[in-house]
Amino acid sequence: MKEKTITIIVAAAENDAIGKNNDLIWSLPNDLKRFKKLTSGHCIIMGRKTFDSFPGLLPNRKHIVISKKPSASFPNNVVVVKSIEDALKETGDDINPFIIGGGQIYKLAMDLSDRIELTRVHENFEADTFFPKIDTDKWKLLNSEKHEKDERHDFSYTYKTYIKNN
Repeated sequence: MKEKTITIIVAAAENDAIGKNNDLIWSLPNDLKRFKKLTSGHCIIMGRKTFDSFPGLLPNRKHIVISKKPSASFPNNVVVVKSIEDALKETGDDINPFIIGGGQIYKLAMDLSDRIELTRVHENFEADTFFPKIDTDKWKLLNSEKHEKDERHDFSYTYKTYIKNN
């Protein structure tokens, strides 16, 4: 059996801001397309607030929500668990589950993950939710691809892929 690669996927500003008032701070259509392309067909693990911020279920993905209040109402096809360890067990034979947020879930996932797909937004933002600092002693930059702002993107950004040092 192939080993799992647990991937964190996140868009974070230069100051590691990722959200405010349970919403995204910017609009980057190409980043949303990349998120869809990478996560389609896989399990996505998130906290309840992240799930609540969605307009509905994301197609072609198994939703696993970590919540301390399992009594909260969720659609029938959403798996609700109490811990990140339980969430990872629920991924079954998906060899590349994704951790998609929010801030608390990312903190819990940093030591358990093998890869980070980061979209670094080249700006600082006011926020109430932040991504943890990436410890470059533990993580190695594998790939980097810069994109300038344009008529559809108000900010320049860089896709960065990190892998955990062994």
